[in-house]
Parts: sequence; C-alpha cells; structure tokens
Amino acid sequence: MSTQNGSNWSGESVGLAFSRLALGIIFVVSGVGKVFAMGPKASGIDAFAGMLAQLGVPLPTVTAWGVGVLELVGGGLLLIGLLTRLVAALLAVDMAVATVLVHLPNGFVVSDGGYEYTFVLTLSALGLALSGPGVLSVRRALTGSQSSTSH
Repeated sequence: MSTQNGSNWSGESVGLAFSRLALGIIFVVSGVGKVFAMGPKASGIDAFAGMLAQLGVPLPTVTAWGVGVLELVGGGLLLIGLLTRLVAALLAVDMAVATVLVHLPNGFVVSDGGYEYTFVLTLSALGLALSGPGVLSVRRALTGSQSSTSH
C-alpha cells in the first residue's frame, strides 16, 4: 500500500521492524551481559576476554570490549532502525565468528552447545544488512526515504 508521498507501508516493509525488534532485543541483552556482567549467566568483560584468549583470539580484552559494545549499541541501533545495514553486517560477522570459533565443533543442536542459534542470528542479521530498516525506522523519519541504496 502506497501513500501519496510514495511511502511503502507493505507487510514486507513493516515486517522488517519485527526482525529488527527480535535481533535488537537479543543483541542488547547479550551486550549488557558482556559489558555490565548482569543477569544469571552473564560473565562480564574479564571472563569473556579470558574465553577469547583461550580460543587464540588476538588482543582478547580489546576484542571483548569491541564485541560487547557492538552488541549493546548495535542492538539499540537495530531497535530504532538507525545505521541498520552497517550494524547488521557487523553483527552478522560477529555471529559468524562465534559460530565458527565456538559452536561449530559441537554440532548443530543448541542444547549441546551447537551452532543452531548463532547460525540463525548470522542469517537474520545478514538479511537486515541486505534489506535495510523498512518504513518504521528512525532513519526513515529523518530522511523521509526508503531507498534501497542508503543505510
């Protein structure tokens, strides 16, 4: 359905808001757990950096902060629909790396520590990186356009 000013309020475009909401909440909660060590299973930056060091990741403390802040701030940006393509692409890389480094050796099933969950997050974030935020977004409100070439 198009309005007189050319905006597209189709189910497809509005549906992107639900994808952003789902991913945004997941990444904000994950980022809070990493950065602030909150929640029953949260470990904080030190524990996360220690795990990264055991995996052989270079500069584990810097990387832990980078991932934690990316998930926290990036998740928030997804929620509001700002810088969606860039943030979603970075989060897709984040989850692809987690899939390969941590979960792949455990098989597919998430209850066994497998890659099922991170694989879904990778592909979902990649989908948003390719599609953009949709019409219900701060970016749309600021620019008034939904061009497929803009971020």
